[in-house]
Amino acid sequence: MSRKGSPANKRIILYVVIGILAVSVVAVTAFGRGPAAKTPEELAREQREQTIAANKARFCGESPANSNAYITEHVLPSDCELPLGIAVDSDRVWYLSTKQGTLGSYSLATSKFEEFAIPSWPARSNPDPGVFSMTWATRIDSDGNIWFTDDRQNLLWKFDKETGEFASFKSPASGPISFDFDSEGNIYLVGVRSNSLYFGNVAEMNPGTLDGFTEIKLPLDAFSDIEFGVVSGSLAVDREREVVWTSVLAFDQKGQIYRYDVEANEVSVYDLPEDLKSPVGTAVDGEGNLWVTDHATNIFFMLNPETGDITRYSTSVLSARVLGATPSDGAYTLPYWIQTDADGNLWFNQHVGNKINRFDPSTQTMTEYWIPTQNAKWANCAEGADECGLSNTLQMSVGPSGQVWFTEWTENKIGNVSNAQVPLSVSAPEEITVSRGDSAEIKVDLASESALDVSMVSAGTFTSTGTLGSSTGIFSQQSVSVDAGGSRQVSYVFTPDPDLAPGQYVLMLGADQGDFAVFKAVRVNVV
Repeated sequence: MSRKGSPANKRIILYVVIGILAVSVVAVTAFGRGPAAKTPEELAREQREQTIAANKARFCGESPANSNAYITEHVLPSDCELPLGIAVDSDRVWYLSTKQGTLGSYSLATSKFEEFAIPSWPARSNPDPGVFSMTWATRIDSDGNIWFTDDRQNLLWKFDKETGEFASFKSPASGPISFDFDSEGNIYLVGVRSNSLYFGNVAEMNPGTLDGFTEIKLPLDAFSDIEFGVVSGSLAVDREREVVWTSVLAFDQKGQIYRYDVEANEVSVYDLPEDLKSPVGTAVDGEGNLWVTDHATNIFFMLNPETGDITRYSTSVLSARVLGATPSDGAYTLPYWIQTDADGNLWFNQHVGNKINRFDPSTQTMTEYWIPTQNAKWANCAEGADECGLSNTLQMSVGPSGQVWFTEWTENKIGNVSNAQVPLSVSAPEEITVSRGDSAEIKVDLASESALDVSMVSAGTFTSTGTLGSSTGIFSQQSVSVDAGGSRQVSYVFTPDPDLAPGQYVLMLGADQGDFAVFKAVRVNVV
């Protein structure tokens, strides 16, 4: 850690600057006039070149493919692609370059890349990497066609794999950000700058037009006192129940969930608690429950549509590896987009936490996978930190066989979660009850198929950052070694703050190996 400059050092620097100015004056006097002043055009060109150079350093990551036992990265074939939207079919991974304007594919069988140039992509010809079009959503229809959004041109694109041809459709939603297909292959769409839901009858949609789209207005009365910044988050189609869910938010101010009943043509509104202000990712489980990520905190939650009840869960607390130092109270992991797999597991990406999460609702267990790439230019790194930064994993997708892939937007990579199962399991009681000011001991059991050294970790829904706030939790042992085929039991003593509001909270108790961490959710009734 370097020291801040002393007053003496500042005086020395000042004297050096004065000396340079003095020499400059002498030079001008002795040798005549200095160089001619730059024209406004030259200054503008110089500033633009500096901006482009700075943006290349930020947006065009050049680190190699970094991998561990559970995450494998793949560097894209072209420079500075800024990949975002991604989807997986039975034999290929499809991704969108927001800068170069290409639809890329990666063969799961041959590990070969192939890229197709999108016919119209203005950002492609602009040398500034900071100019791009966000392609947030990518989906594959029942015929195998690839569909994706184009924010800058306000389009919805379709790529026919058989013919290699693209078709573009005008988006009725401004800044299209999320869409999905219903059971008949028609489209529901929302835009980040539009606060309505749109239905697209695919049979009536014509390239270059708005044909086939119908607006479904959402009641936004709850946002009437918020003048700017009300946006759509995402949508999820429940094909079994013919229901469309969508989230609307004013970031870090207010959030609501909307349920559109297709058959009844009715919209229901679910108000969210004040601390859940930024619902973005949405996914429906097999029971019809809605799962949502709150993109301003560490929280993800389940909404029961029958009762309106919300059950919160938390990711781990933001890792010190991201900042190169212990995070402050306001450090968040920012869970982002969420999907389900065929087995009912939920998968989501942590935007700042630099992890991919898997949550199993049936066992109430969560696994976090650490992404090995870190770009220090995107994190507020501590001075002198040896490890710091994040991969800017902005989007992810779950394939039909459970393959989980993601894009690293500024790192020019795509990555996937290995099919290998982590060797560790964690179990604990499903539920406990504790009085404020008293303590409760929770037995946490670890079992491992291979020899492991782990650190015991905890998080909870007591605060938006996953910390326990003024409550305390202490493990009987912080560092634990587990033999291959062996097990260990660790005690965790939880003491709620005497002023903690009565109610149900969730503790996430687990163990962190470095490349992965496993947690068990424990419901805590505070009385």
